[in-house]
Amino acid sequence: MTAHNPDAGRHTTSPSVGAVMVDRRNGKVGVVMGHVGPYVQLRPPRGGREWDVPPDDVRPPTPAEELSAKVAVANRRWGR
Repeated sequence: MTAHNPDAGRHTTSPSVGAVMVDRRNGKVGVVMGHVGPYVQLRPPRGGREWDVPPDDVRPPTPAEELSAKVAVANRRWGR
């Protein structure tokens, strides 16, 4: 699910908080934690430090990337 970002005549969309996304610049998978200024804030699925990504540099994960992120979250929850 995405939200419209009314930014200076551009019709880009920003991913919703909690969505799993991939940073196109480095291939890292992250969970959307919020939006600050023009950036999307991603955090690794297992936790850690957030990083900022321009909205044009995020993409939805492949099914394999999304499954891997969900497994990482489940493993963290169960202490593995």
